[in-house]
Amino acid sequence: MSTTTESIQRSLSRLETRLDDDCSQSRHTNGYSGLKGGTLDSSDAEARLALTVSKEDFARMRLVGQFNLGFVLAVRPEQVADGPETKSGNEHLFIIDQHAADEKFKFERLSQTTKITPQQLVTPKALELTAVEEEIILANTEALEANGFIIDYDDSGETPVGQRCRLLSLPTSRGVTFKLSDLEELLHLLSERMSGEMVRPTKVRRMLAMRACRSSIMVGKTLSSKQMEKVVSNMGEMEKPWNCPHGRPTMRHLAGLGEWSAWREDSTWTTGDGDIKGGATDWAGWLRSKA
Repeated sequence: MSTTTESIQRSLSRLETRLDDDCSQSRHTNGYSGLKGGTLDSSDAEARLALTVSKEDFARMRLVGQFNLGFVLAVRPEQVADGPETKSGNEHLFIIDQHAADEKFKFERLSQTTKITPQQLVTPKALELTAVEEEIILANTEALEANGFIIDYDDSGETPVGQRCRLLSLPTSRGVTFKLSDLEELLHLLSERMSGEMVRPTKVRRMLAMRACRSSIMVGKTLSSKQMEKVVSNMGEMEKPWNCPHGRPTMRHLAGLGEWSAWREDSTWTTGDGDIKGGATDWAGWLRSKA
């Protein structure tokens, strides 16, 4: 092979230019235009790295189908000024775990509605609390009873502060034993909870998560289109749809579909030597050559 240093240098320059153009096009297609020399512009680094998905997006997703009897594939169309529109260059493909998504939906419903059966103590247990903890108990009686803790409060004014509460019952569940440490955890969670949020101690969460898991759609189950649509739409109704109660992710972003629409069968391209290649494929001619 005969070549020269100048020829190699020209080929490398053309290749480098071509690669820069391709990378620029890919960043533009997927919305990541902040990449400069392998780094992100610090002024918008977080915005460029994060693909934002809101709960409202699930209502707009277009169902693709079921994959491997365990996952639902869905496409989120790009949001434009006059509403959602199907634009293949800006769509994103997501894969949703059918079991994890359904489990989280049922877990949140159980957390909001389930009342744990209380087991009355033979002898009420006097509690030694701080004034703040007593105020938490007074302000969250319903949440405590929903978790199976029934507490009597002495408001006569004769009992010293910190000794006005007595524990009358503890939660009961088959195979699960509750202690005062569970009440302490629940009081701590109640002190930090957001308004309207149902708080559950760790043992109750585990119990509800097990119930939700057993009644959820299992991996290996064939789903109809309506069932898949229900799985996707339910994610938009959850408080925190991003992972199941056991920590398993409910969904993952697979790809921006813009990079798949960047090439067509009749596209042309330029080789390193500057020659134009491509064009429509002559499938009839190819078949004749194989005959």
